[in-house]
Amino acid sequence: MDLSITMTGFVALYVFMLAAFAGWVIIGHVPAILHTPLMSGSNFVHGIVVVGGLYALLNASTVQEQVISFFAVLLGAGNAAGGFAVTQRMLAMFQTSDAKPHPHHGHAHARVHHLKKS
Repeated sequence: MDLSITMTGFVALYVFMLAAFAGWVIIGHVPAILHTPLMSGSNFVHGIVVVGGLYALLNASTVQEQVISFFAVLLGAGNAAGGFAVTQRMLAMFQTSDAKPHPHHGHAHARVHHLKKS
């Protein structure tokens, strides 16, 4: 059972342009409050790109296919790692002040006790 599908250059270009336009329309209509969940979703998609690139890399028969598959894995992994880093920074902005200690909290607290004793 052979599941290979071949695409000619124009069909591949059409699919790429259609995907780019659909992505532009979808992302353009996302409200600002949903950007963090959207970033997490895009991290998931980049994970799929990495898996697909690895599959293509293992099944590549020419050097050109190997190079393209390698760059797909490299760019997908870079996007996923960068997306997770950005998501972490965005989520850290929404933490309460109790969860993260203020760097000067101890000094201000000592000054207040000093003023109360005087």
